[in-house]
Amino acid sequence: MPGPVPDGAVRDAPRPPDILSCEREAIQLPGSIQPHGMILIADAATLTIGAGAGDIEASLSPRWLGAHLDDMLGQSVATQIEARPGQATIALARVDGIDTVFDAIAHRSAGSIIVELEPAPATMPSAIEMLSAMEEAAAAFEQAFGLHDLCERAAETFRRLTGFDRVMVYRFLDDDAGVVVAEDRDPAQRTFLNQHFPASDIPRQARALYVRNRVRVIPDIAYAPAPLRPAGGPPLDMSDLALRSVSPVHLEYLANMGVAASASVSIVRDGALWGLIACHNATPKRLPLHLRMACRALAGSLARQIRAKEDAELYRERIRLRTAEDAVILRLGSDTALSPFFATVGDDVRRMLGADGFAAVRGGELFVAGRAPGHEDIRMIAAHVADLTRTLPFSTDRLSDHLAGAAACQGLASGVLAVTMPTDEPTILVWLRAEQVEVVNWAGNPHKHVPLDPHRPLSPRASFESWSEAVRGRSVAWTVHEVEAAGRLARTLFDARQHRRLSEVNHELTATIADNESLLMQKDYLIKEVHHRVQNSLQLVSAFLGMQGREVGNAVVTEHLAEAQRRLSAVAMVHRRLHSDEHLQAIDLARYIGDLCTEIKSTMDPAWGEQIQLDLAPVLMRTDRAVHIGLILTELVINANKYAYAGGAGPITIALEQQRTRFSLIVSDRGGGKSGRSSGFGSRMLVSLVARLAGTIEESDNRPGLRVTIVAPISEA
Repeated sequence: MPGPVPDGAVRDAPRPPDILSCEREAIQLPGSIQPHGMILIADAATLTIGAGAGDIEASLSPRWLGAHLDDMLGQSVATQIEARPGQATIALARVDGIDTVFDAIAHRSAGSIIVELEPAPATMPSAIEMLSAMEEAAAAFEQAFGLHDLCERAAETFRRLTGFDRVMVYRFLDDDAGVVVAEDRDPAQRTFLNQHFPASDIPRQARALYVRNRVRVIPDIAYAPAPLRPAGGPPLDMSDLALRSVSPVHLEYLANMGVAASASVSIVRDGALWGLIACHNATPKRLPLHLRMACRALAGSLARQIRAKEDAELYRERIRLRTAEDAVILRLGSDTALSPFFATVGDDVRRMLGADGFAAVRGGELFVAGRAPGHEDIRMIAAHVADLTRTLPFSTDRLSDHLAGAAACQGLASGVLAVTMPTDEPTILVWLRAEQVEVVNWAGNPHKHVPLDPHRPLSPRASFESWSEAVRGRSVAWTVHEVEAAGRLARTLFDARQHRRLSEVNHELTATIADNESLLMQKDYLIKEVHHRVQNSLQLVSAFLGMQGREVGNAVVTEHLAEAQRRLSAVAMVHRRLHSDEHLQAIDLARYIGDLCTEIKSTMDPAWGEQIQLDLAPVLMRTDRAVHIGLILTELVINANKYAYAGGAGPITIALEQQRTRFSLIVSDRGGGKSGRSSGFGSRMLVSLVARLAGTIEESDNRPGLRVTIVAPISEA
């Protein structure tokens, strides 16, 4: 249908039923071509011509049907196609017709080779002239300052190249409507500059063909279509053909605009249709092949410059936002409490995103900067976006479309950008933009109802007179980078707040650790003091027992006192060994028994040096239980010394084993020790100590000697 439309168009123009039907029209299967050229359709395998269209008989040969394509064109088409295996469209050598020389283009298409033939111009510019013109145009595009200047230069360049009366740069909007952003024209032609065209003027399938077939020309809209011959063959997809016949609806559309000839050159950016170079002429006009190829190349150069200009603009916007973010974050300082922060920098946060107002809502607290609605309206907006912003920012330039109650405050809050900070009580940051009334100029009234003709279901609009409307309830749209910046700012503020809280917690933990270390030092001092006093007391009692034994004069009493002295010394050794260990809560029992045996041997006759043999498995045990085991082991060694070897030295084996949750302590000798229960003090003490461990004691014959086995749980039940 028409030619281009950019920013600011009305996005909800109605879609009449006839336009919906237009979108279903199979424009790629017209069954005919424009008659200023011809097509030949040959089998791809045999190159036998099976169909065609146009005045082939008068231009090439009356006997064209069934002929070989090479013979008809006077060149080896197969050789040229095979030389370019990756190309779907190949430029062939010129073809000499009966009275005319033709430009020829070959297309691969579903088992067929389609050749388009158009009359070649009588004169052609030299290759140097074409390259020079192309280089000059590309340089003009590169030197353009900004996108608007680039589009104006493009309109001038394409008009100079094509010679059409009016050339427009037509840009598509997000809703597929379009606007003429630049124009170069003959003064006698009416202007369409800055006028909008609804999306329905260019149906979806037409936009798809603009991407596929980049240059389309209609030299004369009053042409009579040349049908495919012979009739009755399968439909032919003409998507790639420059000669493809045009929809009658589009031809009538152009006639209603006062156009006799048109051309369109697609501007494709990153594979998407950015816009069109739309060319109109008041009289029939052709655009020969070499100029079409030049237009296609220039459109590619233009698309690259459009991308560069848009990317540069986005880059500048990103840098500006980053700089503004940094300036705001620097205001945080060491105190990152949100209340004073928003109270002091709210206006900076507002200006950062080009908003008219800014609000921060947290529970009952409300901070407002700039021009904004009343507090109740702000709370209504915050409540609406609370769920929408839990994970991602929310943005709209038409708040009343999402929240009916916002219509009353659209003068100050038509646009909203909101994010939520996941603080203990969620903090909602809201940027507000006021309504910006936009006057949109249309080429014809897009809302005008056109009565349907039941005999003519497809018909274009007839009027292109300028028609204006005021668009209300909308603000300037939020850019992608502004939405990203809002999300980053919220995350940065939240991270700063969390960092401050962690710093406070770390400070408190550091103070607590210092207090605990002080308490541990005091406890360690007390333990050492108690240990020192206990050792002194045990040594003092041991000395008194020795003195008493020497003075009593009774051999039996002296022996008992000596035995008590040995047990007291054993208790002192146990106490000393425990308090020399680094870990007071739990110890390795095997290591403890080994160290204890070394100390016991140091108090006995040197002959015991090699007599005590150890076989100890590692068992981790609480210290208080290890004390009992140390006393039990000391008593068993004393008994072996006393009873098995009558005070002399002899072999003693000490073994420690673990069975799941229990341990076994085995002390055996090879002497003449007694077995069986005794009622002496030592035996009673052993039984008492084993009972405290909730264990059992068993004596057996070691053949010779005595074997004592103690079994108890490793930990208390």
